[in-house]
Amino acid sequence: MPRFIPAPPEKQQTNDSLSSTPSSRWLALVLLCVAQFMVVLDVQVIVIALPAIQRQFAITQTDLQWIITAYVLLFGGLLMLAGRAADLFGRRRFFITGLLLFSFASLGCGLARSETWLIAARALQGLGAACISPSALAQLTSIFPAGPERNRALGWWGAAAPLGGVSGLLLGGLLTSGPGWPWVFFINVPLGLVGATLSPFILRESRAPGAARLDIAGALTGTVGLAALIFGLTQMQSLGIGAPPTLLALALALIFLLAFAFIERRVHAPLVPFAIFRRRTLTVSILVSLLLTFLTSPPSFFATLYLQQIVGASPFLTGLAFLPESLCIAVCSVIGARLTTRLGTRRSMVIGMGALLLSMLLLTTLSLGDGYLHALLPGFIVLGFGLGVGSVAATSAGMARIDDTEQGLVAGLLNTAAQLGTVLGLALLDIIAATATTMLKSISGTDIAALIGGFRWAFIVSAAVALAGILITSRSERP
Repeated sequence: MPRFIPAPPEKQQTNDSLSSTPSSRWLALVLLCVAQFMVVLDVQVIVIALPAIQRQFAITQTDLQWIITAYVLLFGGLLMLAGRAADLFGRRRFFITGLLLFSFASLGCGLARSETWLIAARALQGLGAACISPSALAQLTSIFPAGPERNRALGWWGAAAPLGGVSGLLLGGLLTSGPGWPWVFFINVPLGLVGATLSPFILRESRAPGAARLDIAGALTGTVGLAALIFGLTQMQSLGIGAPPTLLALALALIFLLAFAFIERRVHAPLVPFAIFRRRTLTVSILVSLLLTFLTSPPSFFATLYLQQIVGASPFLTGLAFLPESLCIAVCSVIGARLTTRLGTRRSMVIGMGALLLSMLLLTTLSLGDGYLHALLPGFIVLGFGLGVGSVAATSAGMARIDDTEQGLVAGLLNTAAQLGTVLGLALLDIIAATATTMLKSISGTDIAALIGGFRWAFIVSAAVALAGILITSRSERP
């Protein structure tokens, strides 16, 4: 199989030289967290700006979805490849490249004069984000040795994402109603350029010692397979499982992923060495990362429908309704770092999954009267605790005792699992909710009661998945 052979690696940096002083380590963490903040900020602000973009370009509802899909396909499909490439060619180099791509693409989005232009720029943004996320996490684990200090760093890293989400909800409305929707993209440009400029002075290059090859055939089949799978799952949610685009995408995903598995078992230097999954702690961490987003993404979607279609809340008030959840995730990520240090990753993951089980049970009490205060708010606060604690523990366990040659790859696998969990949860639980709603409507005849009943059934299934997650996590090995 063809492989690309990069230039000879520079002299390798050890973990000690990468983090010579505590102040330099925490300064590097600030830079990495700002990058994480920027990526998540962009995801939230675009959701708020979509109606204004639709009005300006007269985009149909179906085509409007491509502004989101183009980003998701490139981001989710390339995470694994970008993580491995960062190991081979340099994690700082990929981090800077990602920041520059993201900034350039954000500028292109803001200057877009047509629907096609905007979608193409969004795809380039997804490529930049795919370079940023795994290389940043690999940099973090290279700088901070395993133990309490790394757990604290992962806590702050985990807090950056929900803080970016909160800022996106607030800035999205202010910028769209003020200077206009292009500014939701323009705000990324100075952040990315400043980060790219400071990176050579704050971060030191690190790469896999002695790594010399990139499996091109595995990269192509794996990337296309993952992108097709993600697209198929998004189409399943919007069009249904039996729709031709859904079936075609899932069939392509199956073909390419089988080809990927065939290639990886036969090449000398595979993109993903399957032997890595024999490490039970890593495999459980990847599965927990998938389950966390599987469980926590759909409730926001259902709550948005509940608040806007049933309660009649405005988009701005709906965004504010999620503010307590985002702040709770941020705070509990820092708390989760302390719990992980004190109790260990396995117990902390069990606690996180247990909190998500309780959250789903609280959400099943959703009703027409005062459902936000009695069900959604307490459910989301507990959800924030579970996600904050569980994500830090899963990442810490997954990155523990990982060889320097695999840090970017494992970071990419953890991020890919989280992306797959999001689209899989939205697709399957939305189908469950829609099916239950149709059945209940034929029995009760009341649209609103049937819709709420459909949401409840989705939360019941989620509770069962969370219980399975507890059982799986409790049987995992101590890292």
